[in-house]
Amino acid sequence: MTDPGRTRRPTPGGPLVEGVRLIFVALLGTAGYQVGAQVGGQTAGRILLFVFLGSAAGFVAGGVMGRLTARTVSGMERELRQTPAAEVVAGTAGLLAGLALATLLSLPLLFVRLPAVAAWPVVVFVYLTLSALGLRIARSRHEELFALFGLKPRAAGAARGEVSVIDTSALVDGRVADLVATGFISGTVLVHEGVIRELQRIADSSDERRRARGRRGLDVLAELRRAPTVDVVVVEEPGAGEVDAALVRLARERGAALVTVDANLAKVAEAVAVPVRQVHALASAFRVPFAPGDEVSVRLVKEGKEHGQGVGYLEDGTMVVVEEARDRIGEDVSVRVRNVIQTPTGRMVFASLAEGR
Repeated sequence: MTDPGRTRRPTPGGPLVEGVRLIFVALLGTAGYQVGAQVGGQTAGRILLFVFLGSAAGFVAGGVMGRLTARTVSGMERELRQTPAAEVVAGTAGLLAGLALATLLSLPLLFVRLPAVAAWPVVVFVYLTLSALGLRIARSRHEELFALFGLKPRAAGAARGEVSVIDTSALVDGRVADLVATGFISGTVLVHEGVIRELQRIADSSDERRRARGRRGLDVLAELRRAPTVDVVVVEEPGAGEVDAALVRLARERGAALVTVDANLAKVAEAVAVPVRQVHALASAFRVPFAPGDEVSVRLVKEGKEHGQGVGYLEDGTMVVVEEARDRIGEDVSVRVRNVIQTPTGRMVFASLAEGR
């Protein structure tokens, strides 16, 4: 029994499904009429029976084919949304070129006396092969094709082939959005589907902190999609295996730079001659320099590893370890810098409380 308070969700592609169903009903109903006229003679009852059976078969088959057609159209629409406009234009041109070449190659068959049973499969094979080949070549080399006409795809940047592959750690870190906004990263940004799956798993974690990091990564990805200076392209690679290995392989194949915060992944990429843009290194170059004796304000959020230490973080992510400040955790304090060290993941500031000088 249906709950009267619930509203029925509309069927995806409803008009398309019904349109295909109507065509099938008309075709099979007409076929039923012709079969009935031949088998049943002029008996109206038998003719109507065959028309009814044909229409019923068309109703069922049309519904199935209509839904398959709607799913295919929806999949193509999603693919087009994820594909840059330059690739769509180049792919269309390549498809048309392949069809034109297939037509030229099929013309000799008109002068060869081949049975239709033998000729049609050859023609269909030539058309399918050359059209698919033209589409794939044009999409993969769309930048070079545009360059032949003195054009550049949107957001291709100042230099040809400015492509970046971004990993999960860079999206979770969040600072990559600022790098895009300021123009340090532009052009095409490739996001492997494995990265999106990792972000989704982190966002669904039972741990509150991991869940917040995952959601931040998804928010940063959405922000990059809206950025006018980059084209975000999701790369689907079924059966790619380990995500880190897939990212390095993707960067090598596309001649792209790998954007990451993961120091180990950066070393692996550099070992195979893949350019790396480490967010930590770039951010460190623009951090405010500290020298012993400088004073800075920081909020202490947790205990340090050593007895009596308090730990806080500056706005740029720099960790500040304050001696004899355990009882000040949860407060904003003024501290005096004693030492600054650089680590593979950033820098650490060791300080002492500035009060009571």
